[in-house]
Formats: sequence, structure tokens, C-alpha cells
Amino acid sequence: MEPIIKAYIHEAIEVEKSGVEVEMKKETEFTVPEELQNRFEEQPAFKEAFEKLTPGRQRAYLLFFSAPKQSKTRDSRIDKYMDRIFDGIGLNDRY
Repeated sequence: MEPIIKAYIHEAIEVEKSGVEVEMKKETEFTVPEELQNRFEEQPAFKEAFEKLTPGRQRAYLLFFSAPKQSKTRDSRIDKYMDRIFDGIGLNDRY
């Protein structure tokens, strides 16, 4: 395995020296579900708490809240996770 690893290391060094750059993906905009937008308008403190979350945590919540087809389900998810958002905790963080 040693020769293979050394070959990879030398290849990585050559790539670094060549100055080749990886094109990064452009940040994707996520739409805010209507139910969440309504909640933000009703409770500005909730919107402020949401905006204090890291972009990754915001994205996880937006995807999770947007997934259900029924408005009732989206509302119940928002209700269930509001306390976590106020506490600055992400969707997948341990509580």
C-alpha cells in the first residue's frame, strides 16, 4: 500500500503546485414555506431566532418544514420545533 499512498501524495502535491481550483457550487436559495413565513410575521422574535441559526441549520429546517404536502403537517412541524429554534438548536442536534 505504501507505493500507492506515496503516488497519491505526489499527485496531490502536483495538483496544488499547478494552481488548479475546484469550482464551488453556488449557494442554492430555499423557499420559505407559507406557514413559516406567516409565523415569522406573527412572531418577529421567532424570525430573529431563526435568522441567528447557522445557514446549515436554517437549510435543514427549511427542507424539513417544506417536505409535507399538507399545510396542517407543515404547521405541526413548525409548532413542534419552535422551542428548539428559540434555543438555537439545529434539527439534527441532540437536545
